[in-house]
Amino acid sequence: MTDSDTTGRYVLRVDDLTAGYGGGDVLRGVCLGVPSGGITCVVGPNGAGKSTLMRCVSGLLKPRIGEITLHGERLTGKSPREILRLGVVQVPQNHSLFRDMTVWENVELGGYILGDRAKVTQRIDAVFDLFPQIADWRSMKAGSLSGGQQRLVEFARALMLEPTLLLLDEPSMGLAPKILKTVFDAVREMNTQGGTTILLVEQNARAGLRLSSHGVVMENGTVRLSGTGREVLEHPEIGALYLGGAVRESLSLPGRYFLRATVRPSPMGTMTRSTRSSAAAWSLKSRMAITTRLSLPASITRPCENVLSTMINPPGLVRGTTSRQ
Repeated sequence: MTDSDTTGRYVLRVDDLTAGYGGGDVLRGVCLGVPSGGITCVVGPNGAGKSTLMRCVSGLLKPRIGEITLHGERLTGKSPREILRLGVVQVPQNHSLFRDMTVWENVELGGYILGDRAKVTQRIDAVFDLFPQIADWRSMKAGSLSGGQQRLVEFARALMLEPTLLLLDEPSMGLAPKILKTVFDAVREMNTQGGTTILLVEQNARAGLRLSSHGVVMENGTVRLSGTGREVLEHPEIGALYLGGAVRESLSLPGRYFLRATVRPSPMGTMTRSTRSSAAAWSLKSRMAITTRLSLPASITRPCENVLSTMINPPGLVRGTTSRQ
């Protein structure tokens, strides 16, 4: 593929990016592309470097090594204002509206660098056409809105500049479950109706990947997997380790035991294993050991090698009470 082909396909390219804080690297050789006209969703556990990546793209954090380009133009080394003028607009993770100002005033501020009053009015009309409910709130104080409503106003404000690339950092953060659909529908509308290319970081991995045309999984500051949103969502290893899914395989123990085993990710980074049979139900933390290795694919086994060791018998099993294999 030629450079021109790559440039035409991707709005944003990140190549060999290394960055961090206080002398410590959070990102380590990150490489990814954001295809034009789609939604790219970055998922991964806390501390993977997702928000650090967004800060590098928007110019809020200068990388130590590597390059970021927008349509072939280098962004690394530019100030946040310069990057904003090139069309990269970020909606931060925390709510950022001016609470004592009206919705109209907050949205209007999104076009402050346009410098043309007629253009600002034109953009407000276009944004309100996309989000008509926000037009109904125009005279309300931003602080009187719910968290989900404030998020929609933040989206509207970001669209005032007709962004080349819209960065959304955890848009579902802190929102009630019943509000999430409204927010994700708005993200879809900005892409399909507004034609905006979106780079989305989302902790709600399932919802984010279902929404996206392209998915990226980060772990420990590196890109572990990338593909279409559907490919990433349905990948068995990612489903087990990051999306709260379960990988079920047969576990054969010596003698007359036949159990079903489930591996689930633990919030503390350990792995918890539960088995069910007529004899016992038990769980195992990462510092304990089990009689035999689970019959998992190698790609699943690698991250939890310390767990799947061969030592003591599982507690509570009574010989002769389970079904034969």
